[in-house]
Amino acid sequence: MKSPYNLLKSYGLSPLKRFSQNFLTDERIASKIIDLLRLTPDDIVIEVGPGLGILTERLLDTGARILTIEIDRGLADVLKKRFCDRDNFEIINEDALKVSYKELASRYGIKSAPAGIKQGFKVVSNLPYNISTPIIFKFLGEREIFLTLLLMLQKEVADRIVSDPDTKEYGVVSVLVQLLADVAIEFEVPPSCFYPEPKVYSSIVRFNILQRPRVEVDDIIFFKKVVKASFGQRRKTLLNALKVLKLPALKIKGALELSDIDPQRRGETLTLKEFGVLSNELKKISFQG
Repeated sequence: MKSPYNLLKSYGLSPLKRFSQNFLTDERIASKIIDLLRLTPDDIVIEVGPGLGILTERLLDTGARILTIEIDRGLADVLKKRFCDRDNFEIINEDALKVSYKELASRYGIKSAPAGIKQGFKVVSNLPYNISTPIIFKFLGEREIFLTLLLMLQKEVADRIVSDPDTKEYGVVSVLVQLLADVAIEFEVPPSCFYPEPKVYSSIVRFNILQRPRVEVDDIIFFKKVVKASFGQRRKTLLNALKVLKLPALKIKGALELSDIDPQRRGETLTLKEFGVLSNELKKISFQG
């Protein structure tokens, strides 16, 4: 394969800033990513943002069914020309944030799996940094049809996702992701592995989707509201921060006490389990009016 620069030039293309395009160029990194997926011909893989296809080619060689989603029409045409003779290749020229993955799953016979049964898509992506957090929540919102996400993220975002309570990185993303997935950083990737080179390091992060939330949560949507309120202003105590939920202060204090949480604590000190207990207690109050 030609270098990304020469390949783009041969098709009259160039990296588009509006899509945050940084093409992976290091074949060793590409091979490490493929090895981590442990693919078989029975797997169906979604690759978001395949770019020029350095990962795509290796994915296709595993025999798995590869569904690539590329928003850039020019790059989609390049991929069609490169891989049109592969019967396990499909290109979807759409915005990954607008794709219905549940509809895609239905087309391929993937259904929400009962407890104890594992089936679903595997996802791999060198994610454009400007959509990394929204696309992660998009996947988690349709999590029933995913098994594993292996995503290349900006190192700063990756560090936030896997962070522990009472650290600088710990926040809304940490809590909401860890509720629904086992997450781990596999390895880091330096800027020199891309064209054009980004200004930051990247990390490969594995998300193994849980079949049920890690802690018992009565209402996930309400849980998200509680978590976002708790981190809304880090200097505020929970008693004050949670007032944005429009619940009476005395009832918020009561819910905190029932959850065995000091009202003077701050959101960044709460564990995932504490957020779950607190959310459930506050939900009871919201029903009472």
